[in-house]
Parts: sequence; structure tokens; C-alpha cells
Amino acid sequence: MLGNGGRWLCATVVALAASLTAAGGAGADPAPAGKDLVVLGDSFSANEWDHFTGRDDCNLHGRTAWPVQLSQLMGVYGTDRVDDPSCPGASIDSGPGWSLAQEAQRADKEGAFGPNTKLVTIQFGMNDKWGSSDQTLWNSLQPCVFNLVLGCDPEAIEQHRIPDYTGVSGAVMAKRMSNAVTYIKYYAPNAKIVFVGYPELFVPGSSTVCLSIAGVAPFINPRGRAVVEYLDRIQAAQQEAAQLLGIEFLDARALTTGHGLCSSQPWLNGILDPRTGIDGLPFHPSTQGDAVVAHAIYDRYGR
Repeated sequence: MLGNGGRWLCATVVALAASLTAAGGAGADPAPAGKDLVVLGDSFSANEWDHFTGRDDCNLHGRTAWPVQLSQLMGVYGTDRVDDPSCPGASIDSGPGWSLAQEAQRADKEGAFGPNTKLVTIQFGMNDKWGSSDQTLWNSLQPCVFNLVLGCDPEAIEQHRIPDYTGVSGAVMAKRMSNAVTYIKYYAPNAKIVFVGYPELFVPGSSTVCLSIAGVAPFINPRGRAVVEYLDRIQAAQQEAAQLLGIEFLDARALTTGHGLCSSQPWLNGILDPRTGIDGLPFHPSTQGDAVVAHAIYDRYGR
């Protein structure tokens, strides 16, 4: 798939693609100026899901998702100065949903990257496969996270009921992201690239996972050590990967500490929970949770 002016040739030969483009013929399309804000990410960026069709064309975004609130703060909401192909189910490179490279390709085709690009956000990692496992966190919900009989403790890895979090590391994550990040750096040389972390879902280092139902009937799995450890390792890997890639890291977990799904004042949605949002996407940020992230990104990188 080729981007604007044939720019996206192949993620594995970014440097060659750059040199070929620089020496392109007179018939090449004019290089785009770029957009102020480019959002690449999974459902924690999109924060919306079509419950009826499950479509994932990456055009559906929550009305209060943090990228929407961020674009409003930046004064570009509803204009062509924003490009947001963030998509539920997206991963760095694991599939079957959209990947980081595919979202970047789409943004490139839409003229997102150029000298005027101000801010590019990236939010990935939770939906990927790691280590020796072919499992994803989404597919682990029923056999592990919600399994009160077997629980979701570390032995779930060998039982293939949760991703192999022992394979999660910043070095591996950075390697899997490096081609796309290099490409973005080259074609948006003046942009701040920010790796956005995930909010606090469960207390780090704990063994309990929770989900509120209607705000009054909490689901509690006291044997959820594996899922908590998985999220803890994703957090650490994102921080390290950002450093290795030479990009910024926004610690959304630190910003939302004490407001996870087990707290009395959650900033993430349960199921039909009036405290956060009746129609909010479960396990994902509420309007308040997204507002905290949007304001932090704006204050540090979007002004």
C-alpha cells in the first residue's frame, strides 16, 4: 500500500523509502504540509465500539474520548487539521485488527505527516501477542479474567488462557514499533511524538480484578494476579520503549492513580454504571478519565 506520493513503500526499508522519495521524479505528488494532531491507537484512544455490527473501519470515536477532548483544547476539533484513525482492537503488529503501520499508512494517505505536523500520539500494546503465547488479552476475558473457578493467576500462561507476559519488554516493544516511528519522525520532523500509556485499571502489584455492574453489584475476581502483572509489564515496557525510540511518554497510569475499576471513584467504565456513564465502553475510560489525559497531553505538548 502506497501513501502520499508513493511515500509508504515498506516499513522494513524506511531509510530506502526516504531516499527514493527524495529523488522522486517530477511527476510525484506535492508533499503534504501535515496536520496539527495525528492520533494512532487502539480502543483506549477511540473509546467507542459498534456493539451491533462490531465494525472496525476506524471511523468510530467516542464523543468524549481523550483525542476528541484534546482536539477541542487545541482548537482544531471538527477541522481538517486532525487525523484520527485510532481503532478498537488495534495492535502494534499482532492482528487481526488494524496495526500501527496500517494506521500510519492511512494517516499518510490523508496527508497527516508533514513539516507542519505538531503532535502525533501513539497508544498500543495491550492487544498484542507476546512471548510464546498466541493469546490476546481480549480473548482472555472469558477463560481467565472472568473465570472464578480457575482464576487468572500466573499458571494461566501455561494453560494458554492469557498472553505470555514474561515476553513483554521495552526492547521487544520498541523493535516492533521502530519502523513506523522512524517513518513518522522522517516525514513529520517538527512533531512531538508521544507514546500514551494506559490508565490505572487495577492497583499495581495486586491480585484482585473488579468490574462494577450497574454501580451496585461488583464483579470481583480475587485470583487475578496474571492480568494485573500483564498490565504492569505493559506499563513498564511502554516507558522503556519510548526512551529507546527517542519519543515522549505520557504516564496515564500516574495521572489516574486511585481511580481504577476497584476504587470507590472509578474513572473507567463498568457495565451500565451510572457513576461513570451508562453507555460507556466497559474497562475503558469515562469522560473524567479521558479529560485528565487530554489536559495533560495538551499542557505538555499541545499548546
